[in-house]
Amino acid sequence: MDSGLSSRNSTFGGGNQHSRSYGKQDTVKQQRNALPIYSVRKSLMDLVRKSSTIIVLGETGSGKTTQMPQFIYEAGLNGNKLIGITQPRRVAAITVAKWVAKEMGTNLGDLVGYAVRFEDVTSGNTNVKYMTDGILCREALSDRLLRNYNVIVLDEVHERTVATDVLLGIVKKAQQLRANQRLPPLKVVIMSATMDCDHFASYFSDCPIVYLQGRTYQVKVYQMVEKMHYIEACLKTVVEVHQTQPLGDILVFLTGQEEIDSTVNKMRRLAKNLPSDMPKLAVHPMYAALPQNQQLDVFNPAQPNVRKVIFATNIAETSITIDGIRYVIDCGRAKVRSYDPITGLDMLKVSWISQAQAHQRTGRAGRISDGVCFRTYSKEAYERLTKMTVPEILRCNLAATILNLLVMNVNYKEFDFIDKPPEEAIIGALLELKALNAISSVENPILTPLGGKMAKFPLDPKYSKMLLSAPKFGCLEEMLTVIAMLSGENIFTTSAQKREEMLIAHSKFYDKSGDHVTLLNVYNEFKSKAKPRMWCYDNFLNERNLSHVASVREQLSEICKMLDIPSSTCGKDRTPVAKCLLTGLFANIAIKQPDHLYLTATSNLKARIHPSSSICGKLRPPVVIYTELVATSFNYLRSVTEIDPAWIDEVVPNVNLPGKGQSTRSETGFRSFSSYK
Repeated sequence: MDSGLSSRNSTFGGGNQHSRSYGKQDTVKQQRNALPIYSVRKSLMDLVRKSSTIIVLGETGSGKTTQMPQFIYEAGLNGNKLIGITQPRRVAAITVAKWVAKEMGTNLGDLVGYAVRFEDVTSGNTNVKYMTDGILCREALSDRLLRNYNVIVLDEVHERTVATDVLLGIVKKAQQLRANQRLPPLKVVIMSATMDCDHFASYFSDCPIVYLQGRTYQVKVYQMVEKMHYIEACLKTVVEVHQTQPLGDILVFLTGQEEIDSTVNKMRRLAKNLPSDMPKLAVHPMYAALPQNQQLDVFNPAQPNVRKVIFATNIAETSITIDGIRYVIDCGRAKVRSYDPITGLDMLKVSWISQAQAHQRTGRAGRISDGVCFRTYSKEAYERLTKMTVPEILRCNLAATILNLLVMNVNYKEFDFIDKPPEEAIIGALLELKALNAISSVENPILTPLGGKMAKFPLDPKYSKMLLSAPKFGCLEEMLTVIAMLSGENIFTTSAQKREEMLIAHSKFYDKSGDHVTLLNVYNEFKSKAKPRMWCYDNFLNERNLSHVASVREQLSEICKMLDIPSSTCGKDRTPVAKCLLTGLFANIAIKQPDHLYLTATSNLKARIHPSSSICGKLRPPVVIYTELVATSFNYLRSVTEIDPAWIDEVVPNVNLPGKGQSTRSETGFRSFSSYK
């Protein structure tokens, strides 16, 4: 093997093809030596040494995520600075850091650590730092040159989160600035199992691309030839695999929680009717809102003569690895979130995945042995899929992104986006920031003192505005709790088997004013319990997510102290909480109509209160504020609180609503694009 690989498109062959995660090697060293990436470590490091940026494309299981940072550390390429490795998902950053610390024979937080939002497990000894892409973006707010790092590894870039796209521009600029100032160079390694390499390479001045050959195990792919609904096809395929294929667990990709719960129930009924001489089927759901004890069931090995079947969302594509999976059934769809800057509508709808996602899903079958992937769509349908997932930056609210660029003194017009967002999305973000008083004007955006303080919080700007407004209403302690609850995962768990018990348990916390005070009630009860885990179990609450909320709240409180925001509480009077919510959610006002639907004030959309709301199905309040507007089969208002219309003039006098003698879409409304010249 030539050690001086300098060609633009290098291909590195793998060595001994065994799985790191599941092979039966005796030592960590043997496990590492068996990975496809290990045999080319010298060539890789020579290329990193010679190049400012390289792209590494390697199959799932090739070892790039765990080994590349270790190779860089062992080669001393980081000097006396950190090696930073970013992941799009917090769960991946944490689990990979734990594994690498074990491989390097160190305690987590010492030589190897991780940082995710509201959780930092690093020390002065840390050299290898795994983190979410959002964490590195926040570090760039205080140091555009990223001087704490000499090497940055951007992993799983194919997911194209907003933070990843912004990071690409940040590290590219940091490289240029450090070169101009004759500082030590910043090495950048971009990694993925599948991505548009040429697009990324041209962005980084035609940097070298390295292809790691050798999937750990082979996966055969079968495409559906019959025409049937994808859920029916998934169920039929599970039964056929179970009846005809050797033992090995099955992972089925579906689109969302409701779909998975109903399909799991159908599958369990089918499993009861299978011949008694066949192995049993253990059927499990897998999605983000699942209670922790049920999530653990997914990872536990199946009992002897039992096959596991897991119905999962795309959370199982890259961020988690489930032992024992040998068969993958891919429905070809996923729920995709997109944002309309004109209406403020968050669309959450079932869409076709990309070819890159299909490739990722296929790779899940090849982690423990040769596997099989069954696609419930035809080869022609696969060929019609877009090659890559549409970058999140082209379909999301950019208010926080624009605010952070302004903090770095970066003109959004001059920022080098790898894929520039649409102009209307940028204008929508500027209008929102102006309405929040974070910037001086839309035409010439300059950060206001309030905007500078808002950027100190790792939050959506409207949440930051609420915290900064809380002293005026004397309710900082309550708002810290509410914002921490809104910033975390869902704290309510569901149970199809105990639905009545669950509804009764949850209703104990409901407040007539709405969901935000309901969340406050849950947290206050949680903090008062001596045995919170059992209490959470009894009340169908997610103990892990509530514990995380406590940690988030503590860190938000520390930021408030740093900004000299005085502590205050409104006690049992909940009116100040609703008024304070209005300072950030003034654009999210909805008015009840004669047909009992709600009309959103800034975009004239009709919507219902979401079924999960504490006030859904009850006497509907005439005017509400909501945290988000989502579209599935219908438009829904999520996290709703009743307000008195008289508060609007008191708290946000510039907002115009129907019934106040003005048009719905006002000149000052931040989504009225006619106001932007």
